[in-house]
Amino acid sequence: MDEKRQTSEQIAELLVHVGRTSRSEDSRSALTAAQWTCLRFFARANGSTRTPSGFASFQATTRGTASQTVKSLEKIGLVTGTRSDRDRRSVSFDLTDQGHKMLAQDPLRDLIEMIDTLKTADRDRFLATISLLASTLSNRRGLPAFGTCQDCSHFGLSGDTAYCACMAEELAAVDIPKLCASYMPTPRPQSQGDQNGTD
Repeated sequence: MDEKRQTSEQIAELLVHVGRTSRSEDSRSALTAAQWTCLRFFARANGSTRTPSGFASFQATTRGTASQTVKSLEKIGLVTGTRSDRDRRSVSFDLTDQGHKMLAQDPLRDLIEMIDTLKTADRDRFLATISLLASTLSNRRGLPAFGTCQDCSHFGLSGDTAYCACMAEELAAVDIPKLCASYMPTPRPQSQGDQNGTD
């Protein structure tokens, strides 16, 4: 096996290991890993994405499984649903006060605190790299990509107004840094190495 392939395999294995370790459940955990992911998702997603189908896409699971997770959080008072005025079949979920308090106990906080210790430049490079990996993998598997407005090809600015071409509407400033199911990554500029077919 060549060295490049071996390094790639190590990185992939470590990413999976870090993901499992950072969200592992123990006897003190109040929620399952799926419930924590759902609670986090509803805290980070924009209004049009905070739905069971949005969570199902994000979690790469079935709508039925996602709905059961959402219902379990609703039953214990951590999220509450609001029916859409535009489409009465659609329900958007928000964290309750109790949900926000629970999120303060998120097991992912250990990993977040470790990432906080990285230098800003290292953190920015890491975010760019892992965002590229996530969107490319989603594209290869035929799954929707998730990201925020700033990095989305639908995002536009007109003076002080932010606009989403996909939703054909202005964006509230509070929604710009949030996750969106309509996200479409902006094309990555090719480096000289890409153009020449080299590393």
